[in-house]
Amino acid sequence: MAVFVGLIGAIGWVISQMYNTGSHFALGVIVVAAIYALIQYFIASRLAMAMTGAREISRDEAPEYYRIVENLSIASGLPMPKVTLIDDPAPNAFATGRDPKHAIVGATTGLLNIMDKRELEAVMAHEMSHVQNYDIRVSMIAFGLVSAIGILADLSLNMIFYRDDRSSNPIIFIIGIVFILLTPLISSIIQMAISRQREYLADASGALLTRDSEGMASALSKLQSYGQPMKRQSTTTSNLFLSNPLSASSLSKLFSSHPPLEERIARLRGNADRF
Repeated sequence: MAVFVGLIGAIGWVISQMYNTGSHFALGVIVVAAIYALIQYFIASRLAMAMTGAREISRDEAPEYYRIVENLSIASGLPMPKVTLIDDPAPNAFATGRDPKHAIVGATTGLLNIMDKRELEAVMAHEMSHVQNYDIRVSMIAFGLVSAIGILADLSLNMIFYRDDRSSNPIIFIIGIVFILLTPLISSIIQMAISRQREYLADASGALLTRDSEGMASALSKLQSYGQPMKRQSTTTSNLFLSNPLSASSLSKLFSSHPPLEERIARLRGNADRF
């Protein structure tokens, strides 16, 4: 989080050096970005539901799925989250929200079709662990800050290319342009790195909750066999899901929001005796 704020401040500092506006400009950029990120923090879960096509369901629509989430909520001592469903044949699940009181968990129809009860319980324990570990809050803050950095970078480039008064040294302008172009890329890499580590943590926490690491390993193995890109693909929401919902060719491993499934399975099975 500190690195994100540092990147935002650095954008402001670069612009202030290019136009000799003084340090107050960089401070103003940080304040504006913080306000934007705060707004995103409160509305991001609703945006995520809209972008993924998730809809809230009742117990009657998917009784076993709903009951599993309810039982896990009781076992973990967490408030009952909103239970949602995505009409998509790609097997996947997600969790979002700013805290446990405002949490949302969801699964695709494809996931419910291929998982048995044990595997579905393991998957939803993984998602409830994201809630318990406040990964959902980390994801929302990171999402807001990455969005703010992207907007600031776009505005900065517009200032550079459409302002005629370029009194600064041309070398400073070149360095500034390169930095502003690279900053959104760097922030996205940081966001994905955070997401990958939180996936490992949720796998372990879910196994501790159910005392069944093999259930999660089996579920991940099925994702290897039946996994496919989701119909609604978005890099901004990919880190919310159980496995990468994007096309395999769309991003390199560096930009993946998830560690490889085989590594996650190996960690679960390699530490089975610790759960």
